[in-house]
Amino acid sequence: MNDWRDRIVSNPNILHGKPCFKNTRIPAALVLGFLAEGNDVKRIIEELPDLTPEDIFAALSYARDLATFETVSETVSIE
Repeated sequence: MNDWRDRIVSNPNILHGKPCFKNTRIPAALVLGFLAEGNDVKRIIEELPDLTPEDIFAALSYARDLATFETVSETVSIE
């Protein structure tokens, strides 16, 4: 699997900088939404024929990296 950065890019002049698939206006979030709804790769490509299975897997890799991003925040205690 190639790095997702080879397939998903962000350009402030395209979709207000939202991450989308290279050479398209298809946002990565749209594909992740399809996956979250239970759609398989075949169905997603039927809906978005400009994408490849590798693009779909790149979206998952992108989401994995976002989910592992750590931030430092103040701990709030609920009593």
